[in-house]
Amino acid sequence: MDFDVHYIYAQLPALWRGLLMTLEVSCLSIAISVLVGIAGAAIKVMRVPLLTPAINAYVEFIRNTPLLAQMFFIYFGLPGIGLTLSLFWSGVLTLSLWAGAYQIENIRGGLNTVRAGLQNASFALGMRPWQYMRLIAMPLALRTSQASVLNTSISCLKNSCFLQAVGLAEITYVAMDKVAMDFRTLEMMLVLGVTYLTLVLLMSLLSAWLEHRLHKPFRM
Repeated sequence: MDFDVHYIYAQLPALWRGLLMTLEVSCLSIAISVLVGIAGAAIKVMRVPLLTPAINAYVEFIRNTPLLAQMFFIYFGLPGIGLTLSLFWSGVLTLSLWAGAYQIENIRGGLNTVRAGLQNASFALGMRPWQYMRLIAMPLALRTSQASVLNTSISCLKNSCFLQAVGLAEITYVAMDKVAMDFRTLEMMLVLGVTYLTLVLLMSLLSAWLEHRLHKPFRM
């Protein structure tokens, strides 16, 4: 079968809609996962009663079970207890919970690099623990863990392709649907490879720009 560039041109409208869906679900999931990571890391470091064991259990569960199984549980399992989500929000929830568990550990690692003297000094100045965490520790931790946070965000973007398993019409789903109908495997796989490579390179450039803005390397 010869490579047909005209076939790719003909499929661009459908592929573009799939790309927009990929970007929408990925951007929402990344944003939510970072918020989950910030809250969860703060809870773990501050050792909040009841909440810290719950966060630990959540992180261990997510990190030790397959993403696909988590996705099936959310989309097919939750309706069994009366909680039905749309395809889109099932995908967002799955990716957010998956990436959030890793972001918790990323940011917790950053918090562990903050010198204890800063905490002692803040308490001596009359700051409450949550003020120290919000104004001093967390900004420093995010700066230190920026690379790992971006790496997990890139993985979240790439893992959005698993959402085709439940029928979300993101770009991988669209490409595989075209393969099933027209048997143009080479063209669609090339489009997928170039698309994901471009998106990941753009996120890597964003990471490099942030690193430059934050004047890496950083020493406390």
